[in-house]
Amino acid sequence: MNSTLDQLKARFSQALVKAFGEQYGEADPMLVPASNPKFGDFQSNAALALTKQLKQAPQAIAQQIIQNLEIDDYCETPEIAGPGFINLRLKQEYLVSRLHRMLASDRLGVEPVKRPQRVIVDFSSPNIAKEMHVGHLRTTIIGDAIARVLEFQGHDVLRLNHVGDWGTQFGMLITHLREACPAALQDSDAIDLGDLVAFYREAKQRFDEDEDFKERSRKAVVELQSGDPEARKAWQILCDQSRREFQKIYDRLDITLTERGESFYNPLLADVVKDLATTGLLVEDQGAQCVFLDGFTNKDGDPLPLIIQKSDGGYNYATTDLAAIRYRIQQDGAERIIYVVDAGQSNHFAQVFQVARRAGWVPETVEPIHVPFGVVRGEDGKKFKTRSGETVRLKDLLDEAVTRARTDLSTRVQEEGRDESPEFIGHVAETVGISAVKYADLSQNRTSDYVFSYDKMLALQGNTAPYMLYAYVRIQGISRKGQIDFTQIANDVPIDLQDESELTLAKHLLQLDQILAAVSVELLPNRLCQYLFELSQKFNQFYDRCPVLQADEPQRTSRLALCDLTARTLKLGLSLLGIPVLERM
Repeated sequence: MNSTLDQLKARFSQALVKAFGEQYGEADPMLVPASNPKFGDFQSNAALALTKQLKQAPQAIAQQIIQNLEIDDYCETPEIAGPGFINLRLKQEYLVSRLHRMLASDRLGVEPVKRPQRVIVDFSSPNIAKEMHVGHLRTTIIGDAIARVLEFQGHDVLRLNHVGDWGTQFGMLITHLREACPAALQDSDAIDLGDLVAFYREAKQRFDEDEDFKERSRKAVVELQSGDPEARKAWQILCDQSRREFQKIYDRLDITLTERGESFYNPLLADVVKDLATTGLLVEDQGAQCVFLDGFTNKDGDPLPLIIQKSDGGYNYATTDLAAIRYRIQQDGAERIIYVVDAGQSNHFAQVFQVARRAGWVPETVEPIHVPFGVVRGEDGKKFKTRSGETVRLKDLLDEAVTRARTDLSTRVQEEGRDESPEFIGHVAETVGISAVKYADLSQNRTSDYVFSYDKMLALQGNTAPYMLYAYVRIQGISRKGQIDFTQIANDVPIDLQDESELTLAKHLLQLDQILAAVSVELLPNRLCQYLFELSQKFNQFYDRCPVLQADEPQRTSRLALCDLTARTLKLGLSLLGIPVLERM
């Protein structure tokens, strides 16, 4: 089911051709949802945009468009307003027919895309031997939401976790492991990640302060890269232990990923250098192999080089990312590669994409995209840290959100005199706490920094996960109170939209496919959050104004159908954000 907006745009394009000729078939109808309901549901500014080309008054152009516009099956008679705006108001029978199609569809009328793409979403990417911290929160949650929307649309999505599991830091870790905890080489459970984090700090301190240790660490890197069995075993132990701890976080957040770390691409780096040399892009500069970039200059105004191979023969992040993009296109068959990485890496990805294109690895049919995001800030406006100034561990952040949700719920249960089991309170607190963290992040425009506030994200009012969940719970309460089985409501039940709040809710429900299409293009999950927030608001206004169970038939069943569609839309929309619903709170 194509969105109403898309179908109306197609009708406008046909009208422009009929009115002014074939050359206007590609003209933008400039049709958008009306900013104010008093103007109707949609408004076109096409007449004003065509004034210069057609050398006519905009009102005269608007009149000609209307005369050729065949939309009687969608809208009331179009109206011309102001200098030449065309206002459209949807017919109630059209709204009802669309609602019936939503009721009959397990996808709420949202059709899969006609041409699915092979899409790679690269997100999360923690570093081995380090715990996941608040800095991994945004990439993990945003990447998952983008992947979920694209998967729902029918795209073939590969979710990749580009973990930091290779590089010079492993030399110092392996060396420190051999000397400080040799038992780990015999028993892989001799240390846990908590020890590993402290272990990393100790190794780094020794590396910075002890020249002899630094030299042994460099040799350990060579051993690792050459396949020395003991070095490889130590590396594997570090990776396995980290992986187990990462998975606990992913399970809690309901995140699915395929790990393909930096080590995966290590055997491919020499071929990257060879390819770039063959194309003539590679230039030696002070012993290093570089590609000089277009549009990037140093402080003297000279072209900036992207180092591909260092003067000592080593590689860097750029080399690995070039190997990755080359592999993802040539081996994975990706048509769209989405990198969910913080905004601080924007230049890096612009440079990598440029080199990959100039090397001929990125054909016109492939779109690499950097999806940048801002940092998480505390309520003091500074980067979100613990009181001691350390980066907040992601596990601790989630624990705190759940603890606060449990406290709030226990207080409400007590005040309301409800008798709830510890299992119920535990499940609801975990769901609300984790959902609140996710939604607080996703509801922000990802390009901006956002302020982390437990109080705001756990509030039952406002644009928060608890507010959405409560709207869904309210509808389930109607079902329980009236002993209604929503699945038994007929798909063609008569729907009568008498009250203005019913009409408003119905029109908003029909925007779901349009919103999901926009999110898949713009990669802005906050668009879906805003839609769901407004849906919850409009449902609550409808609920306050319109009796449901107490209404007479056929109004009662009509309103139950609206409740059912709202609940199903909330459930689907929240699931695409990685948020499960609750039957009770």
